[in-house]
Amino acid sequence: MIPELPLFPEQASTMAGPVDQLYFFLIALSAFFSLLVAGLIIAFSIRYRRRRVRLERPEDFGMLQLEIGWTVLPFVLSMVIFYWGAMLFIDLRRPPADSLEVFAVGKRWMWKMQHLEGRREINELHVPIGQPVKVTLTSEDVIHSFFVPAFRVKQDAVPGRYTDLWFEATKPGRYHLFCAEFCGSQHARMIGQVIAMEPADFQAWLSGTERGAAPVSMAEAGKRLFTDLGCVTCHQTDDSGRGPSLVNVAGSAVELSDGSSVVADSAYLRESILRPQQRVTAGYQPIMPTYQGLVGEDQVLELIAYIESLRDRGSTPLGEVTQRKTEAATEGTAG
Repeated sequence: MIPELPLFPEQASTMAGPVDQLYFFLIALSAFFSLLVAGLIIAFSIRYRRRRVRLERPEDFGMLQLEIGWTVLPFVLSMVIFYWGAMLFIDLRRPPADSLEVFAVGKRWMWKMQHLEGRREINELHVPIGQPVKVTLTSEDVIHSFFVPAFRVKQDAVPGRYTDLWFEATKPGRYHLFCAEFCGSQHARMIGQVIAMEPADFQAWLSGTERGAAPVSMAEAGKRLFTDLGCVTCHQTDDSGRGPSLVNVAGSAVELSDGSSVVADSAYLRESILRPQQRVTAGYQPIMPTYQGLVGEDQVLELIAYIESLRDRGSTPLGEVTQRKTEAATEGTAG
């Protein structure tokens, strides 16, 4: 019975070990000082218990070395914990450049997964071992939280914005996926699993060869949706339409009608699709209709994937632009 109830989840990612090391250090440090303080309380209560004889003068407890010791030691320990935790946080927030991209949309009460190559999943996520995987998260209704205990990763999925996390599975298996944010009456049923596979098995699954038909990529699905919604009538590739050309717009600086500029990252592209009147491109009229409520979050991701596919190979990938902004914000906060 005891082996079936492990104290901690198994370690199945490259970051699980470092996270546990910091956690165990904090537990050991807390236990040490808890026992030390409890022992001193007991020892002092015995050593300095109430006496019948009144002292003629108060004892002098002034010790400079002691005052310096219990000031410097906690400060040093706090700085060690801060540095260790900050470095670990930065590693967890910076996905490697060669990460496999996956998109996850939280919806009461399920996780909808989508791969760039077109494979879709519900409450399951297939990933290869030995390769970093970046998961871009959003929500269609309320705040959810993507939590895989075996990988030691957790990130909120927030309506109206994109967040992300990354992990690298180290061994094949099926690992629990939970929503760690209370999201309604059926919150406890919002569970799934991450299926880590050997790279060759994953490629076979991703290509859909076991079903006999290759899936449609997100960019291709976005192109079809772009045509079906009539976007192609205004966004011509030669700038002759009523809207700006979307060729090479992803990851570039866009001049706005108010004189400011913005980087066309995924958040800006999403806003331009759902709330186009918020920030209008310079030189164009605010005539684009809103698609809020007409397309789902998974379709927005497909449209963004198509817009990204219009970027020249020599331009900076959108993922790198977003990562640079995140790193700059992190460094600014640390400074």
